[in-house]
Amino acid sequence: MNRFVFVTGGVVSSLGKGIAAASLGAILEARGLKVTMLKLDPYINVDP
Repeated sequence: MNRFVFVTGGVVSSLGKGIAAASLGAILEARGLKVTMLKLDPYINVDP
């Protein structure tokens, strides 16, 4: 069974979210789980 963890937040910097996600992934891998990271940035900066 697949399980998903989403790390989101507008106030936390991208670096902070990346470090939090990587740390959580390392903890899960240490417990024997397979972890795949995927970064998605849905914000589109449109300058009219």
